[in-house]
Amino acid sequence: MTALPVLAAALAVAQAVPAPAPQDPAAPVAVELTAVQLLALATARAEEGDVATAEALFAALARDPDLDIRSEARFRHGRMLEAQNRFADAAVLYRAILDEQPGAQRVRLQLARALLFAGDEGGAARALRQAQAGGLPPDVQQVVAQFQGALRAVQPVGGSFELALAPSTNINRATRSNTLDTVIAPLELSEDAQAQSGLGAKLAGQGFVRLPLSSRLRWTLRASGQGFLYRKSAFNDIIVQLETGLEYTAGKSRLQPSIGRSQRWFGGRPFVDTDLASLSWLRALGRRSQLDVSLAVGRSNFRQNDLQDGTSYDLGVGLEHAFDARSGGRLSLTGQRLDARDPGYATTGGGAGLLYYRELGRTTAFASASLSYLEADGRIVLFPSRRVEWLARATLGATLRQASVRGFAPAVRLAYERNISTVGLFDFSRTGVELGITRAF
Repeated sequence: MTALPVLAAALAVAQAVPAPAPQDPAAPVAVELTAVQLLALATARAEEGDVATAEALFAALARDPDLDIRSEARFRHGRMLEAQNRFADAAVLYRAILDEQPGAQRVRLQLARALLFAGDEGGAARALRQAQAGGLPPDVQQVVAQFQGALRAVQPVGGSFELALAPSTNINRATRSNTLDTVIAPLELSEDAQAQSGLGAKLAGQGFVRLPLSSRLRWTLRASGQGFLYRKSAFNDIIVQLETGLEYTAGKSRLQPSIGRSQRWFGGRPFVDTDLASLSWLRALGRRSQLDVSLAVGRSNFRQNDLQDGTSYDLGVGLEHAFDARSGGRLSLTGQRLDARDPGYATTGGGAGLLYYRELGRTTAFASASLSYLEADGRIVLFPSRRVEWLARATLGATLRQASVRGFAPAVRLAYERNISTVGLFDFSRTGVELGITRAF
């Protein structure tokens, strides 16, 4: 068993354990405790309310060479943090255990609980599916049932944010050609209308409030926003959205009707305002899978071009599945329709996407790919061809928890887009990188 020396300078610890009489009264006193004794001492300090000493001891034991010791220390530390309502910090510790012991299903269930009360309802449900995919003893299924019930009573207030550097080869998703074919003559494009590379900053965040109206019904208010900011402010792209609605839960299903409004600015100028009404349905399919269906209707007012104004219809279907305790995936299908004032801007489209994620030690890696199709009802007056295009996207990314600091970990994403269009103005390719920070759970 590993032994850790605790010097007399650590007064809180030294005073808690009787020290043997020193041979030389003038010599410094050192007390040597086994890791098990330190673990018991840390637990006792936590139960007595001496949080500072308990945290110091748990943190030291989390670096112990013995896997069982450091895992137990992290688990007890996490439980102490949960008792103080520090659920996000507890989730970081549970995730650290699972990085080394992915088969610790009891810990994964505790992670689900911590995520739930930290406000990450989606992450909690995902952790729960992974736990069940890894196999659970019959007696633990009762705990799972408790968690599934708790998903109806998540934190009333919560939120999240993301901060990243975002270099891109095409920040404005524009063509690389300096001319465009038109019905009149080739049109020469200004430099700002062509593809521009640059280094930007991505800021994103969301916050919510949930108030229970009954055991099954909640009122919700959610605000979200995302912005890409560049040195050339003409390419800044900012969108904010506010929505309110209800959440009705019955058995394994949840129904969410809502209304809201979004506003988008491009280059510091108002671009489009949209009033939205949506309905989503979520259904658990067995222990490993979840199905979600969403339908949204919006009325858009394009501030720079009235010909684009119209009503949009969006349909989405997604199926998420946990393959095992460390990996999972998602299949999504989408359909869109925009009834714009001008047939050249009225479009119909659809697409499909795949996502796969896997925990690799202390790294969570993911890969995604999607392909979508779009066509316009007619041609835009200036261009000789009706708009028809295919858009392909591919993304690779990872969260690097081995470099976490104060509960935050670096995250990296590499994305590639290629849009093939019959109208040169919309034909582009783009490679982008996002280097940012995120919560380490």
